[in-house]
Amino acid sequence: MIYSMTGYASSQRELSHGVLAVELRAVNHRFLDLSLRLPEEFRALEGAIREKLTGCLNRGKLECRVNFNAKEGSASQLRLNNALVAELLRLADQVKEHQATAGDLRMGELLRWPGVIESDALPSEVLQSTALEILDLALDDFLASRAREGEKLAVILLARADEMEQVLAEIKPRLPQIIEEYESKLKQRFIDAIGTADDDRIRQELVLFAQKVDVQEEVDRLHTHIAELRRIVKTGGNAGKRLDFLMQELNREANTFGSKSVSVDTTKVAMALKVLIEQMREQIQNIE
Repeated sequence: MIYSMTGYASSQRELSHGVLAVELRAVNHRFLDLSLRLPEEFRALEGAIREKLTGCLNRGKLECRVNFNAKEGSASQLRLNNALVAELLRLADQVKEHQATAGDLRMGELLRWPGVIESDALPSEVLQSTALEILDLALDDFLASRAREGEKLAVILLARADEMEQVLAEIKPRLPQIIEEYESKLKQRFIDAIGTADDDRIRQELVLFAQKVDVQEEVDRLHTHIAELRRIVKTGGNAGKRLDFLMQELNREANTFGSKSVSVDTTKVAMALKVLIEQMREQIQNIE
C-alpha cells in the first residue's frame, strides 16, 4: 500500500476542568518537517511526541497541535492544607526552642512550601499522559486517512498506466508502415532533387534515416517503465521518490519518441504520453 503525504485527524477527551484535544494536519514535502504547537504545560512532551511521529512518518510537512480548553467557570479551587501548616508551625517552634535567635516562619515562606496550597485541578502528569493517549488515537486516524488517500492515488496512477499502454498498443502495429512511408517520401525527394534514387550512397542514406526515426526501442523501454510503475505501486511503502524518478525516465523516453516523429500520428502519441506522465507526476508529489 502506498500512503499520501496529505492527511488530517483530530481526537479529544473531556476532562473534569475542560477538553483536551490533539490535531494532526499534513501536506506534501520533500522531507519530514514537524511543527509542534504545544501549550506551556505540555512542553515536556515535545520529545515523546516527536519520537511517536517520526516512528510512523517518513515524509511530509506535519503540524501537531495540543490544546486544553478550560470549561467556563471551572477555575481551580485553592485550599489550605491545614494539617501541613500546623506541622510546619510546630516544627518552627521546636527550632526556636533550640535556637532563640531563629526568626519566625513568614507567611510568604509558608504559602510557598510544597503541598501547603492544594488545588482540585488535574496534576500536570495526568494531563500529559492523557495527551499522549489522545495523540495515539489521532495518529491511528491520521495514518488511516493517509492510507485511504494513497489507495485513491494508486487507482489514478494505474489508470494512467493503462491509458499509456493503450496509446502504445494502438500505434505499435503502424510503426513499420510509418517508417516505410517516410522512406518513400525521402526517396521521392531525392528523385525530385537529382533525378534518381538508385545510387548506393543514396540507398545507404535512406537506411540510415530509417534507423534514426525507428522508435521501437523507445516503445519497449516505455513498456518496461510502465511495468516497473505497476510493481512499485503494488509493493507500496515509501514509493514517492522512486515513482518520481520513474516519471523522469518515462518523460525522457516520451521526449525521444517525439523527437523521432516523422508523422502526425506519432507526434500525437508523444503528446498524449507526455500529458499522461505529467498527470501522474502531479499525483506522485503527494505520495510518501
